[in-house]
Amino acid sequence: MASDLRRGRSRAPRAPQVGKERTARAGYAAARSGRSDAPRPPESCATGRADAKMTRNGSSTMRVLALVPGPYDAIPSQRFRIEQWEPFLRQRGVEIAYEPFECDELHELVYKPGRMLTKAKLIFAACARRLSALSRVHDFDAVYILREAALLGPPLIERMIARSKKPIIFDFDDAVFVPYVSPSNGYLSRLKFPSKTRTICKLASHVMAGNQFLADYALEVTDKVTIIPTTIDTARFTPSKAVEQKPIVIGWTGSHSTVQHLDTLRGALIRLAKQERFTLRVIGAPQFRIDGIDVDLRPWRAQTEVEDLRGIGIGVMPVPDERWNRGKCGLKALQYMSLGVPAVCSPTGVNSQIIRDRENGLLASTEDEWVSRLVELIRSRDLRQRLGSAGRLTVEQSYSAASQAPRVFRILESVVQGRACVTRTVPSGMLHYTEGD
Repeated sequence: MASDLRRGRSRAPRAPQVGKERTARAGYAAARSGRSDAPRPPESCATGRADAKMTRNGSSTMRVLALVPGPYDAIPSQRFRIEQWEPFLRQRGVEIAYEPFECDELHELVYKPGRMLTKAKLIFAACARRLSALSRVHDFDAVYILREAALLGPPLIERMIARSKKPIIFDFDDAVFVPYVSPSNGYLSRLKFPSKTRTICKLASHVMAGNQFLADYALEVTDKVTIIPTTIDTARFTPSKAVEQKPIVIGWTGSHSTVQHLDTLRGALIRLAKQERFTLRVIGAPQFRIDGIDVDLRPWRAQTEVEDLRGIGIGVMPVPDERWNRGKCGLKALQYMSLGVPAVCSPTGVNSQIIRDRENGLLASTEDEWVSRLVELIRSRDLRQRLGSAGRLTVEQSYSAASQAPRVFRILESVVQGRACVTRTVPSGMLHYTEGD
């Protein structure tokens, strides 16, 4: 197969398309209207005539094969990155064909404890589908890889794609190069090969990193790196006009893998409950409890996530300062801020860049700081409104899908055309993407 890929063809019959080409849900207003508040591209990206396949009026197309972790609209990394950018990219003539690694059944099981034999069979089948998909690489102008081509194993698939001479755009929004033991699949962690991230960065024509920490890692092996933050669809995530609930609702959203972060606030919340009345809304962690505190447990659902978050008055994002967590891209904070909800976050990793303390949110490190920040917000409606409005503006300017998708398009365009795109990473501490980025 590898030799056939090098010749740009395959003797194998074409594999069925697992992930259908489709457009994301009604996109953000700017993309639909053809507007963008994003900064202009650097000169080397803005000049030069696009070839016939890449006209911007939509008459021709650029075809991109997207190797993504899971089913459409089910994985946060996909939903808040490539799937969110798709409406804008489609307007520019980019067609995306999704090839998920996980089928629906594997996605439902993979992070639940037990059923190891079933998981092993499904993962083996997923690897077989990935290999089969290689026969289609020659049908596309470029291959987009989110995090990794396969959940387990070394970067064999990435190497085979590179040998086919198709350009690879590698996108990662987590510290996948840091060894991590899943609480549900500890033994599988030994097969993850986190070191493969370095190889994939070398193989890629361009690397898109979700924050500075990740970009610094990629820059160790390539200079073709651009920071593209995780983004929010600001046409969908809009502030609530409803009257604020009483008692106030402190909210957290996450999953089984991050609920341990919320648990670090247990002591602070118990102390807070002795001073103030509040409800704790927990989305995505159905087993979480704190004695003596009213906990509103809600399952995470894509269909209800916005409404569930709109009902909170304060959003919290505790994140221990560990190497794995420094790769996080601040999604929880961005979700709260996009809804005009004041956020209190640990100053870990990108959080200290997204949040300017007391300007568009609050930062807290110690238990005492968490208690005092939450008391302050609960007691001051004016402070909640001021920080909430400033947070929303921050997302609109720098972390909206409309502001970042044009930058993604310029990367795709330059990679497919085979010309260098002058890009630069955003220096640590810099929040806004200024003209020329």
